[in-house]
Amino acid sequence: MRSPFFSGVIYIVLGITFTIFAIQQVIIDDWGFLVYALLIFATFDIGAGFRLIGLHFRLKHNKKK
Repeated sequence: MRSPFFSGVIYIVLGITFTIFAIQQVIIDDWGFLVYALLIFATFDIGAGFRLIGLHFRLKHNKKK
């Protein structure tokens, strides 16, 4: 099983990648459904990434006690 920290980093990288694709799509062909979908996916991925990284640090803190 992967650590929550590693999974969180992967989710954040995916979110950044989706954001870059959305920016490129806006430059090429204005705002459309694809841009909104990419930004929604990016938002969910970045949020999940931060939650997983937070979980990692909470587990690490609880393990010390």
